[in-house]
Amino acid sequence: MAFLCMFIKLTLFAAALTLTATSAASQAKPGCQSHCGGVTIPYPFGTGGSCNLSSRHFIRCDTTPNPAQALLRYPVTMGYAEVQVLHISLDGYVRISSNGDIGSDCYSSSGRVSDSSIGLYWLYDFAISHTRNKFTAIGCDTIAYITSSRIGLNYSTGCLTFCGSVNDVINGSCSGIGCCQTAIPRGMRGYQFNFDSRENHSSVLNFNPCSYGFVVEDGAYNFSVSDLSDTNFNKREFPLVFDWSIGTQNCTEAQRDTQNYACKENSACINPDNNAGYLCKCVDGFQGNPYLGCQDINECETLKLCSVGGTCYNTPGSYSCSCPTGFEGDGWKNGTGCTQTKPRPESFTILLVTLVLGSSLGLLVLIVGVWWLYNTLQRRKNNKLKQKLFERNGGLLFQKKMSSEGGLDKAKLFSSEQLEAATDQYNENRILGRGGQGMVYKGMLPDGRIVAVKKSTTVNESFLEQFINEIVILSQIDHRNVVKLLGCCLETEVPLLVYEFIPNGTLSHFIHDQNEEYPRSWDIRLRIAAEVASAISYLHSSASVPIYHRDIKSSNILLDEKFRAKVSDFGTSRSVNIDQTHLTTQVLGTFGYLDPEYFRSSQFTEKSDVYSFGVVIVELLTGQKAISTSRPEEMRGLVSYFMSAMEENRLLDIVDSEIAKYGLKDEVVAVAQLAQRCLNLDGRHRPTMKEVAIELERLRTRQGDVVPTNQPKQSELFVRKATESWDFTSSSTEHYTNCSITSTSESDVRPLMLDTF
Repeated sequence: MAFLCMFIKLTLFAAALTLTATSAASQAKPGCQSHCGGVTIPYPFGTGGSCNLSSRHFIRCDTTPNPAQALLRYPVTMGYAEVQVLHISLDGYVRISSNGDIGSDCYSSSGRVSDSSIGLYWLYDFAISHTRNKFTAIGCDTIAYITSSRIGLNYSTGCLTFCGSVNDVINGSCSGIGCCQTAIPRGMRGYQFNFDSRENHSSVLNFNPCSYGFVVEDGAYNFSVSDLSDTNFNKREFPLVFDWSIGTQNCTEAQRDTQNYACKENSACINPDNNAGYLCKCVDGFQGNPYLGCQDINECETLKLCSVGGTCYNTPGSYSCSCPTGFEGDGWKNGTGCTQTKPRPESFTILLVTLVLGSSLGLLVLIVGVWWLYNTLQRRKNNKLKQKLFERNGGLLFQKKMSSEGGLDKAKLFSSEQLEAATDQYNENRILGRGGQGMVYKGMLPDGRIVAVKKSTTVNESFLEQFINEIVILSQIDHRNVVKLLGCCLETEVPLLVYEFIPNGTLSHFIHDQNEEYPRSWDIRLRIAAEVASAISYLHSSASVPIYHRDIKSSNILLDEKFRAKVSDFGTSRSVNIDQTHLTTQVLGTFGYLDPEYFRSSQFTEKSDVYSFGVVIVELLTGQKAISTSRPEEMRGLVSYFMSAMEENRLLDIVDSEIAKYGLKDEVVAVAQLAQRCLNLDGRHRPTMKEVAIELERLRTRQGDVVPTNQPKQSELFVRKATESWDFTSSSTEHYTNCSITSTSESDVRPLMLDTF
């Protein structure tokens, strides 16, 4: 009886190990696709490259249908075909769906009308399993068999099925009345259907016009009387099982070929009885995928064969039991077990030491547990705070806008820890610039990229929508002369932006700072002007949604290590519908750059950006600031100063000395006249940014002749109106901040981010 109980337990244990091993073994090669649809793809099968052992084990995952389908290729006369895989087992078989591989033999009152006995051939690298499939025939006047003389195997097998009437047939029974089944030969890889009829179906046409034959997985087909009258039965799909193996060598031959031997650590080679090649399996006490290497099973966790008080020790491929100190026996549940020995004089001392050690260990565990609990609670608290800050800083608005704009994958959300590490905890030595709204830090990401981290000093909820909108705008822009936004962080006290690092400061510093290291030649200035024009033209004409920058000025143009221009700061920008001609909104901008027409009407058009760019061109030409107290009061505005000089033909007097010392080149005059057109008070007479960009690029590359265009009437009108329009600048002090004047009407526009620092 005891032996019987032991046998049952071992049987259950073996079953448990089998299930565990099967689950553990169903694994792909590391770094390879492990599933396709609902099908697990274990190595040696794989989806290409080094993921499969050989071409015969290649699985193509077709993601066109839903769910995806795993497809097994097999050679045919002109290339290859594919069949859908339903299951792959490391026990050496694969289930596939046989699509329409059903032979038929149909009759009418005139006799036989169709016969598919010409044959179907399965030219796979794997044999059709003779243990897991059955040849099945249905019909009431049917002699069906399959034959083949190909691939070195001659065979013929079949069965007969007859019935006098439909009443003779029993559902679910394939014993010869209406349905019959028989085994197929070992090693079969192709077959041909053959049919015959004793009475040409003359007695059964009313309920059985056709006979059918097919090979199907054993147990997968359940016969129904209605199948006898189903004329579309040959279009059904049934599962079929193939036996697969590794190569064509047996185990003895394969083990000699150590370089290509497929069985890995702790596995054994087996020769299948129905196929060429060999298979691998994990040896006893190990589990996993034998083609990748099997791992030891910890029997002490899955099996309790040690007696009460006995201690289990796991060993590679096995385990053992023993009794602790103070007990005697072998420790096995079905052995002598463990019995306590008689107390010895030193037992009390041993007990005391055990208690002390146990107490110390318990105290240590308690301390570790408290420390772990504290850290867990602290992390949870920090996570809640980060989520709260994320929502306060516009995180939900960010997700909504990025999702609606289709750019959620273009702007990365950085964690606070990442940016703290990148900026060395916001070290003062990393500060690149300061401003009224915050600071910009230089940082380095883990991948080695140098970045600029923009950090606000205060949280102003009125700027949140601008902040989020700048991220939306920059994520949509892909131009080499527009600063690239890498991402943001919204889980900190103040929101952070992460840009690409632009090393050579702003165009304003380039023009106005006396730094001999800066190359200020006319060619470089002209190239910078052309690059800025190209970027603004892209925003107006080529972006997926037209964008008005609304704050173009030299301090918002950065220069990289090669002094290439990068337009930045889209805090006040707006994206507009393609059919919109202007925005009626709050007046925002900077004195000296603000379009007078926009200032008067509160209507911002693309020509307003053209005007601001005209001021930047004049800065490049003259080296003067847009607003300067060193000039006479009526000429403090650079536009008035420039237009007056142009009207009086004094361009040489105001051009930067770095340019003038070489004389006035034709392209300098042409650029000055282009700036004059951009600064026209009537926006209708200003060129578009696309026209400006084309003209500057033509001048930069010196293609064609430079033909200055004089517009004296427009110049006169501009000078007169410009003086009138900019009278308010004459009473300003030396401190000129961004202009922010609210108009009486605001249209429904999409805003964009925070002010420049």
